Amino acid sequence: MDKSIGELLADLRGRGYQARLVSIDRVALLHKQLDGLRKKGLFDDAFFQERLAWFRFQAPESLPRAQSVIVAAIPRPQTRAIFTLNGDRRALIVPPTYTSYDGVQEQFENVIAEILGRKGFSFARTMLPLKQLAVRSGLGQYGRNNICYVSGIGSFLQLVAVYSDLRCEEDGWREPVMMESCEGCELCRRACPTGAISSDRFLLRGERCIVFHNEKKGDVPFPDWMAASWHNCVVGCMHCQRVCPLNKDFIGWFGEEEEFSEEETALLLEGVPHDKVPATILRKLERLSLVEDLDNLPRNLGIFFKKREQSKSK
Repeated sequence: MDKSIGELLADLRGRGYQARLVSIDRVALLHKQLDGLRKKGLFDDAFFQERLAWFRFQAPESLPRAQSVIVAAIPRPQTRAIFTLNGDRRALIVPPTYTSYDGVQEQFENVIAEILGRKGFSFARTMLPLKQLAVRSGLGQYGRNNICYVSGIGSFLQLVAVYSDLRCEEDGWREPVMMESCEGCELCRRACPTGAISSDRFLLRGERCIVFHNEKKGDVPFPDWMAASWHNCVVGCMHCQRVCPLNKDFIGWFGEEEEFSEEETALLLEGVPHDKVPATILRKLERLSLVEDLDNLPRNLGIFFKKREQSKSK
């Protein structure tokens, strides 16, 4: 391994990051794999357009002499968001990566700028499929649920990546495979209520994933086939991750917590416009990184309180 690369990875490890470098030439292979799956008809069209079509596989103009991609995994906890309505207090989960996603990306970029800058190198942002990149680089592995797992932190992580002009002569590029520990284990598949984790193929049926639906704009209702009892997070979903044996040491790991009063919860359920949100609520949403999900909250929160109301009426 090149000395500069070894020093970079060691420096990142010392700061709590696990990282790998791959040659810039590998980016074309990421594109080829994704495009191949699309051409085989393995992606639902609506899912592909909403979640996968935004990737870009060309080196950025800001770094025309890019030589490598640096991908890293950063340990991240869950977050609790507590809401109360009519005396019903609900502690809901915000999954890892949602809270402070942009802040963590910026923090990583600051670290990279410092390390590379000392050696006269530069970086630029990527718009790449990070799970695929992490798995093929050797940084992580796919679980049966198609989520990326990294040794020592399970799936409680955030993936980040940047282009670099640091030359990478050799890398650990490999074919994507499912973890050996998933062989014979179907806990995640059985825990997934929507059938997104299928028994007849490895690729996730993303169009059936709860995440795909509760991240849509707030005026898009949940599909009729999705039962209220299947929901478990403010946004996102933790069904498959919470039952995974590789996450058993992290299930109780929570970071920040924010609590909304009855009045604040009622306002969010009513769908208060962004410019009318009280400053106290806005600050809490900002700390949870849920400001952009403001128009989703009436739908997403409403499903939980409707469940409680329905159970009380029986």
